[in-house]
Order: sequence, then C-alpha cells, then structure tokens
Amino acid sequence: MWQPEGVQLPPLSPTSLARAAALAVGSGLAVGAYAAWEARAYTLRHVQVPALPPGAPTLRVLHLSDLHMLPQQRRKQEWLRGLARLEPDLVVDTGDNLAHPEAVPVVCESLGPLLEVPGVFVHGSNDYFAPTLRNPLRYVLPDDGKRQTHTPPLPWPELSRRFVAAGWRDLTNVRDTLEVRGVRIALAGVDDPHLGYDDLAAVRGPADTDADLRLGVTHAPYLRVLDQYAADGYDAVLAGHTHGGQLCLPGVGALTTNCDLDTARAKGLHRHPADSHDGDPGSAWLHVSAGLGASPYTRVRIACRPEATLLTLTARP
Repeated sequence: MWQPEGVQLPPLSPTSLARAAALAVGSGLAVGAYAAWEARAYTLRHVQVPALPPGAPTLRVLHLSDLHMLPQQRRKQEWLRGLARLEPDLVVDTGDNLAHPEAVPVVCESLGPLLEVPGVFVHGSNDYFAPTLRNPLRYVLPDDGKRQTHTPPLPWPELSRRFVAAGWRDLTNVRDTLEVRGVRIALAGVDDPHLGYDDLAAVRGPADTDADLRLGVTHAPYLRVLDQYAADGYDAVLAGHTHGGQLCLPGVGALTTNCDLDTARAKGLHRHPADSHDGDPGSAWLHVSAGLGASPYTRVRIACRPEATLLTLTARP
C-alpha cells in the first residue's frame, strides 16, 4: 500500500480485518441477491419503428427471444401467458426457447393464444443442445470460436412441428411471404449463426420490392448476416442471443454481446450499419431483444432486465 514518505500507518487489527472481510462478503451476497431478483423482473418494452410505406396500417409486432425455459419456471410461464392481452398482429420468435428436454409442452402452453396469431420463428443454439455448467467468466472473455455442441440434443424438431402446426412460419434458411392486416411482408430467416448453421446463400438476393415491409430474422446478430440483410434491401432485422449483455455496468452498459456485434447495440433499436440513417441505401433498422431468460446455471442479470418487446411499426415520414 502506498503511504506518504515518513508516515507510518498503524497495522490493521484482527477485528478490523474481520469487519472488512464481513463487509466484502455481505456486499457480494447483496449483489448476488439483486442479480438473482433482476433475472426474474420480467419487463415489457414498447418501441416504435417507422418502417412501413405511407398509408399502410400500423402493425403491432411482439418480439420474443431467449426464453431458456425450464418446466419449473412458473412465474416466467405465467408472465409470458399474459402477453396475449396485447393482441399483437404478428409474433416474431428469434430462438433459444428451450433449456430442458421436457420444455417444449411448457413453452407452447405458455405462449397459449399467441400461437393463434400469425408468427414466424428461427432456432438458436440452446434449442439444439442442452446447457451445461460453465465458467460464467467465459461469457465476458473474447470469443474463442468454440461452440457447445457435445451436450445432449434438445427436442427442437418437436418444437418446430408444434409451431408450424399452429400456423407459424419456419424461417430456417428460407425466404417467405406473409400478409398481415393487408400488409404484405417479405421475410428472410437464417439458422443460428452462432453455430455457423446460417446458409446466407439460400436467402441472398434483393428483397421483394413489391412488399410493403421487408423483414429479416436471425437468432444471433452476427455482422455477416446483418450486412447481407441490409445490402439486400430489408427494412428491419430482428435478433436475440445477446441477453443485452446480461451482466452490465450501470452507466456503462453491456460488456459483451457474445458475437461480433458492438456492445453499444447489445439491445434495443438501432440502425445497421451503425453510422447509417433511415432512408440510406443499404441500411436497415435493427432490433436486438435482451430476451426473457438465461442459462439455468447463470440465472442472474445486472442492469439488464429480462424483456419482451412490442414493436409498433408505423409509416415512414
């Protein structure tokens, strides 16, 4: 410890050391308790996006992502079931719904009446492979390129079948078209880029210029996917995966996105490319959901509450 020259600081007594240790332990427990509480503080965000042509009716799009559902998470299931009261025109699910081999029926029951609304979906890495206990510090370290694909597979085919049977569109490496309230929507979706499952060649090409809205969907907002969607003329891109940073610093924000997206856009509505403006050729709106869940082994959040977002799409100026 530095001290002024010629000044002797008295040694800390055993009592002082014990008090300091108790304070440190108490502070750590308080932070941990708050982080566990915040991970269950489900929040509905409202965002307005001017992405429709003049004269088009307003569309209400419910963006869901990263549920990471366990059968015993009753509070999350009840909160999710309550979103049906919003009566959205379209539901976009950007993946990572599962965290347990028996979670498919629970996810579908929690969505409830939302499955009767027009919807589209893609999967994320945690739909494919079961979570395992890992060092949480790895999440904030630079991406080493290693992916968790050695754990038991999760029943994502059953989830896909149930979603499709309910009428939702599977956007796994495909382009599609959907009409909602008289608005013609050109869609493109890719499989999870975090695992390298995205097939950009399958969806490459100019977006349908006759559509009223061109919408790109992906689980993880990797730049290669966002760049292609923007270059191909999509008006907006919806993604998840980042958890908004999950463990953020108040006043600073996210420390990581777990992909190559910059931390300033870890969640919320932005432009892509980041320095572009509405109306610029080759640019798009980007909405990244902070998601509703987390790994069951690191179910904590700080300064980044779990969320769903109701996007109100309005006419462009």
